[in-house]
Amino acid sequence: MAGYVNARLEKETPIFNKQRIDFAPPEKINSLVVSSNQLCMSLGKDTLLRIDLGKPDEPNQVELGRKDEAKVYKMFLDHTGSHLLIALNTSECLYLNRSVQKVRALSRWKGHLIESVGWNKFLGSETNTGPILVGTAQGQIYEAEISVSEGSLFSTNPDQYFRQVYTLEEESGPAPVCCLEIERGIEGKFFIIATTRKRLFQFVGKVPEGTEQQGFSSIFAMHADHLPSFREFPANLGFSEIAFYTPKLRSNPRSFAWMMGNGVLYGTLDYSRPDSILSDERVWVYPSDIDITVNKPISIVLTQFHFLLLLPDRVKAVCTLNGQVVFQDLFLEKFGLLTRMIKDPTVQQIWIHTEKVVFRYHVQRESRDVWKMYMNMNKFDLAKEYCKDRPECLDIVLAKEAEHCFQNKRYIDSAKCYALTQNYFEEIALKFIEAKQEEALMEFLIKKLSNLKPSEKTQTTLLTTWLTELYLNWLGILEGDPSQRNLYLDTREKFRTFLSSPKNKDCLFNNRASIYELLASHGDTEHMVYFAVIMQDYERVVAHHCQHDEYDEALNVLSRHRDEKLFYKFSPVLIQHIPKKVVDAWISMGSRLDARNLIPALVNYSQSASTQQINEAIRYMEFCVYQLEETQQAIHNYLLSLYALCRPDSLLSYLEQAGTNPNRIHYDLKYALRLCAEHGHHHACVHIYKVMELYEEAVDLALQVDVDLAKSCADLPEDDEELRKKLWLKIARHVVQEEKDVKKAMACLSSCALLKIEDVLPFFPDFVTIDHFKEAICNSLEDYNKHIEELKREMEEATQSAKRIREDIQEMRNKYGSVEPQEKCAACDFPLLNRPFYLFLCGHMFHYDCLLQAVFPNLPAYKQAKLEDLQKKLAATSQPSKSHHRPKDADTISLGKGQQSREQIKADIDDIVAAECVYCGELMIRSIDKPFIDPQKYEEEMQSWL
Repeated sequence: MAGYVNARLEKETPIFNKQRIDFAPPEKINSLVVSSNQLCMSLGKDTLLRIDLGKPDEPNQVELGRKDEAKVYKMFLDHTGSHLLIALNTSECLYLNRSVQKVRALSRWKGHLIESVGWNKFLGSETNTGPILVGTAQGQIYEAEISVSEGSLFSTNPDQYFRQVYTLEEESGPAPVCCLEIERGIEGKFFIIATTRKRLFQFVGKVPEGTEQQGFSSIFAMHADHLPSFREFPANLGFSEIAFYTPKLRSNPRSFAWMMGNGVLYGTLDYSRPDSILSDERVWVYPSDIDITVNKPISIVLTQFHFLLLLPDRVKAVCTLNGQVVFQDLFLEKFGLLTRMIKDPTVQQIWIHTEKVVFRYHVQRESRDVWKMYMNMNKFDLAKEYCKDRPECLDIVLAKEAEHCFQNKRYIDSAKCYALTQNYFEEIALKFIEAKQEEALMEFLIKKLSNLKPSEKTQTTLLTTWLTELYLNWLGILEGDPSQRNLYLDTREKFRTFLSSPKNKDCLFNNRASIYELLASHGDTEHMVYFAVIMQDYERVVAHHCQHDEYDEALNVLSRHRDEKLFYKFSPVLIQHIPKKVVDAWISMGSRLDARNLIPALVNYSQSASTQQINEAIRYMEFCVYQLEETQQAIHNYLLSLYALCRPDSLLSYLEQAGTNPNRIHYDLKYALRLCAEHGHHHACVHIYKVMELYEEAVDLALQVDVDLAKSCADLPEDDEELRKKLWLKIARHVVQEEKDVKKAMACLSSCALLKIEDVLPFFPDFVTIDHFKEAICNSLEDYNKHIEELKREMEEATQSAKRIREDIQEMRNKYGSVEPQEKCAACDFPLLNRPFYLFLCGHMFHYDCLLQAVFPNLPAYKQAKLEDLQKKLAATSQPSKSHHRPKDADTISLGKGQQSREQIKADIDDIVAAECVYCGELMIRSIDKPFIDPQKYEEEMQSWL
């Protein structure tokens, strides 16, 4: 077995850790009580010492104030640590409250030797005890209540009342009431436990809600006429003591231990029971070294799993699970005889005292070894509960439980436990194999597999493969036995669950080849398909169906998982057997399938040229073209080939629907032309010729089919009259020479305005009489006459227009404008007459240089260059003469051969600069979108503004 490393860094402390209290009492200790961290002890004859264990350095000493020989018999402290009762051996009782320093005698209690007190844990407070029960040495049970006021403690008598409610008896008569305990169950039910030396009594009754303050008299009254339920044991110690264990944060005790003559009665408390809360009772006899005649136990204390017995010189701890002594602590003689042992119920500390010394036990990790005891008792669930945080112990428990189940032939339970242990895997597996418990082995492997970590891939692979083999073997055995049908179905479901488990998915996927081989070796095609589906290996599933001629199932798998690659692969096979369903599946896939990849399947399918087969191919191709609007040329070409083969009417309608724009046609024109020509579809060929703009070929072919079709082709080249005329001449020649129909030839003349009678005449034979052409010749002559008249009218209109232009020119020569002396230049706003200027018909006037400056930037580059050249030439002709007189007509003198005159240069400059007004002409309109600031100078201009 692979064990755990259980290294301890330090020695483990014992469960009961004893500590001596650093306290040297000035007088002997008579009695000691502890509750809620409040400790009270009686010292000597008249001293009472109170210590708050939260502040141990501040003890409080109170004097009893007794002058007689009275001694403290017993002391009782309530659960709050506030009410202290001091019973004296003189049958008196004193009371001391936690908040005061003065002891007060309880007058009503006088005459009774108090043996026990049952505190009220439900109504008691720091100032009021609520109804409590008091047991006396004479066997009487009294009900009493002690109450103090906060203002003046003893302004009234603290003991409110003291009345007898019952008497406990044994065979010989009344017996001392050794212990009293009050507990509340469910539905307002109260349980009162009272013990004598040999008997344990239970009083059960309901106290109506809201009446708890009235006490417990009604409960005892129910048992007045008959004895209450009790346990009796023959031997006695002369006294008895009962102890209770109350877990933290719980108000009711959970278990009890009654120390009596022949042993300890131990059990649990069940508050749901109607008559007795004592449950699971058992008697643990005293250890062999205890002789009740020599060293009888003095006190008992109960913890969660142990009860401690106080002997005169030692303490023994006995486990309540098995009755074994697990701890013994011997006290030295110098400390004196042990007197009393008590437990503080609130902090779970145990106190022991002699007359001279006080000890305290701390209970630490009491449940540390409980798992081992439960394990030895074969109570494995409880054992696992108490060692769930200690894996090394849990592993031991699981191994013991697994072995126990195996020995009792509970193999399935044994396998589940073994799978959780660290035992060697091979050893356990062989154990089940030798026992021929295959089902248990499978359970062990399944459980072991579920506990593996993701990093343990090798182990996971091994277990997965082994389990697959075991399942297949088991299914093979069960399948052949009709009586095991239900078991077979259940096992098959488990196997499928195993194969589809998300945790095993990665391992199965990585080793799917091995799993397939195992399935194949067992001939289990059903689970091979199931496993392939889980692995999403649909190719294998579809191939399996195809091999077994289950084509519909194969198509269902394809349609369900919609994998286009698988459609491409298996469609050639499926379409041979279920063509219509396959095409329906293709159509349902829509645009997810690329039709080009399906064309080979359709080609193979339609090779037999059966009409039904071709119809299925056409149906899918039409879906692609018209529904999916496919533009792939291969698809359109294949549809054309199918139409040409089987549906010529659909062929022509398809071509016409495709249009005549070559840029918007998706089929191959040349392929279509060849295809139609091979199958003799002349109308389709004519249409394709038209699309290719081969009008002559279209007309030639159309004339073989229909003259009207040829006429429609001849009118197509609208922008080329010469070609149109040529095409119509072809038609006319065909009509004359082939059909020899003169009337039809004349109809051609009327159909095309480009043809004249003289164009058609050469086609007619010489023997044709003129009567056939009389009407056509007359119409032609009339057309010529109309044309001549139109030319005359146009000539007259041209003559009139020329005359009007000459008049306008003459009028322009005489036009003038007047300039006033105060007129200013429209550009610079300076007087106009100071320098040469221009006057425009619109009224704007500009200096010559101002106009030149405004016009020049807006001129085209070539005009700017020309203007600069003219200005240079003008400057060259303007050299000043030395004489004051210029020769006559100097401006008109030629400047030499090949050079322009000065007047001509000025006129050219005027044509450029003064062609139009800079404000009213096109120049202003063209400058609308011109930026105010030149983009190249924008940055410079912007900087100038900063």
